[in-house]
Amino acid sequence: MSGERKLERSEALHARARAFVDAFEKSAPSPEPLDALACEIARFQADFVPGFARLVKARGLDPATWARADEIPAVPTDAFKHARVSAFSESETPTTFRTSGTTIGARGEHPFRTLATYDRGALAFGRRSLTHGPGTFSRAVVLGPSPKELPDSSLTHMIDLFAHELTSNFTAKTTYFISDGVIDLETLDEITARALVAAEGPFLVLGTSFAMVHFLDALGEAQFRLPPKSRVMQTGGFKGKSREVDSKKLRRDLSRAFCIAEADIIAEYGMTELSSQFYEQTSAGETGAGHALHGAAHGIYAEPPWARVTPVDPDTLLPVSEGEVGIARIVDLANVDSAVVVLAADRVRRRAGGFELLGRAAGSPPRGCSITIEEMMDDGHG
Repeated sequence: MSGERKLERSEALHARARAFVDAFEKSAPSPEPLDALACEIARFQADFVPGFARLVKARGLDPATWARADEIPAVPTDAFKHARVSAFSESETPTTFRTSGTTIGARGEHPFRTLATYDRGALAFGRRSLTHGPGTFSRAVVLGPSPKELPDSSLTHMIDLFAHELTSNFTAKTTYFISDGVIDLETLDEITARALVAAEGPFLVLGTSFAMVHFLDALGEAQFRLPPKSRVMQTGGFKGKSREVDSKKLRRDLSRAFCIAEADIIAEYGMTELSSQFYEQTSAGETGAGHALHGAAHGIYAEPPWARVTPVDPDTLLPVSEGEVGIARIVDLANVDSAVVVLAADRVRRRAGGFELLGRAAGSPPRGCSITIEEMMDDGHG
């Protein structure tokens, strides 16, 4: 099939994925079943993503027969370290996000032909999960590096997107407060003090859990009293870091430091290998179904309508029984040009309103993941 036809198929699938986002923003029903579009995307990937095509062949599967997303073989996140997971060549993918490199071994890479679908989905679900409505925040405070310092980080890209699009007063100088690993507490103190005097609108504080721990260390017993209705988004664990802090303690400490309610400290869960993110709904606005989720429990993450998280057995890769713990099998319709179904090593359990995140599976990659990676890498000449 010609390159032009491949691009046409990709564009059409991206448009269908973004239609899910459009419907969500209008609180309307999704335009089609998630399973139907997931299977169409998977058929496209079976045609044009070489590693996925090898996986399908090794399993003896016929993509034409797929009707449900659970029939699609999942691509383990570790595969992104060992093979190019993309329907397009390097010259056709202007953006490549890379994993942090905090663990031993190669960094995973996720190439993007376009960020249009990624950005639309991230903004729509981020806005619903973090904000009070249009024009909520007067400014963003980012406890993390700027895109200039870390240009290949999907998290840095998303945070910069939020800093621009979810606030009314963006400047780099008054947004980014970590440079070369140093936290600028003095400038942050000046900005928060002026905001309170001028009765500015609420702030949106964005950063990784690890950066916030260092912020709290530098702060000591002092406080930064944020304007009323401010929110904090924390993300990322402590993988490969020298210390770890209990999530409940971190939330309590941030609540004290910023003088805001714990419900307004919202955790995000995402990964380089995905295009969609998941959020706690402790202080969210209405969902796409029109149901308010105020008061939802910390530790429970909701999916947008274009994604689905299923706990599966780490050996058989089959769904576990209701209420049991498994590793995360994630359907992400925004992953049009890479892997529409991804298998993570994170342990999850379904709960009312979403899924509970229980940390990474200990030890070596789960057996099911290892076998899948071998099938993706086997070109029949080994």
